[in-house]
Amino acid sequence: MKPKKTCRLLIALLCLSSTISFAQTKNLFNGKDLTGWHSDVPDKDKDANIRPSFIVRNGLLVSMGTPGGHLITDDTYQNYRIEVQYRFSDKPGNCGILVHASTPRALYGMFPKSIEVQMMNQNAGDFWCIEEDITVPDMETRRGPKENWGVNGDKLRRIKKLTSYTLENPVGEWNKMVVECVDNNVKVWVNDKLANYGTNCTAKSGQIALQAEGSEVEFKKVVLKPIKKLSKD
Repeated sequence: MKPKKTCRLLIALLCLSSTISFAQTKNLFNGKDLTGWHSDVPDKDKDANIRPSFIVRNGLLVSMGTPGGHLITDDTYQNYRIEVQYRFSDKPGNCGILVHASTPRALYGMFPKSIEVQMMNQNAGDFWCIEEDITVPDMETRRGPKENWGVNGDKLRRIKKLTSYTLENPVGEWNKMVVECVDNNVKVWVNDKLANYGTNCTAKSGQIALQAEGSEVEFKKVVLKPIKKLSKD
């Protein structure tokens, strides 16, 4: 076989392999280590030996809460369903899943450009706009006066979930959060109840990140599945 044909065949096989891999359900956390992820912790710039913000303990992925930062997938994704099972094991606190993450430390020298799906106790399912934007029904009711909307600084970046009541289980019990991203739409369920649905997102793809934001959070499932359309409510 000629060298050029061999090269083209190898490229084709690599592309096929990549496509097959992407077309299958993928465990983003293998239960053993943080393969496939990297962390961005600003405090580590000053002290390389600072304690890790993310560890694996007893088969669980644990966000230690501090130092503040993010655990970010090495790969970027588009058109997917991510399901996580998580809990605040000790006391209520704060965390989040960031979808369509891109530019690191874009906000406050900490948060990557993204849409955050809030996991904060009693507020799971809220959206937070971080240098990206999204539209929801009843926008002024759930976000506040239109003239104060924005994606950075002190602008109104929080978009409250659809329900006025909490969708989470009591602290210490496991919760399930599902986030679906298709084109410029993002839809969220918490414990199998619809929590939020946004359209016209200013990003369609990116990395996925988990937060260390002051509270210890345990994750026992982080599974990604490619999809072509959003699930029904």
